[in-house]
Amino acid sequence: MIINKSTLLSYKPIENMLDQKVYHEVDGVRMSHGLTEAGYDIRLAQDLWLFYGRRFVLGSSMERFSVPPNLMGRVMNKSSWARRGIDASKTTNLEPGWQGYLTLEITYSLMKPIKLPKGIGIAQVIFEEVLEDAFYKGKYQNQPEGPVKAIF
Repeated sequence: MIINKSTLLSYKPIENMLDQKVYHEVDGVRMSHGLTEAGYDIRLAQDLWLFYGRRFVLGSSMERFSVPPNLMGRVMNKSSWARRGIDASKTTNLEPGWQGYLTLEITYSLMKPIKLPKGIGIAQVIFEEVLEDAFYKGKYQNQPEGPVKAIF
């Protein structure tokens, strides 16, 4: 079951969660972040330039996650970016018990270079309940700020 609104706020899977969607403009681009009807819109923590032919770019969220053991999160595109050829949904799911800043794998399919400014809403995270509590113990636990490359 998808967890939303007041129930999501009570679980606090993101530190310092906003209790509503906030619209803002960054570098002339109007977007939103914060609590949505069925999830939470997260922001990009650094400026990124996207170019055609570049497979992907790593970015990270401004928000720090502390996912409770009874929830998991799925990263979804914001439709405004998807309509501009930007896909931020390739990021792995947020496992129950995971903590840290989310690294985002962002791809771009259009020809004209585009700048994604720091602080702009980049993706939505949808939270769902899991049947049994679980605790992530992987190599990305307590992931630091900034994009983190693959750890092998």
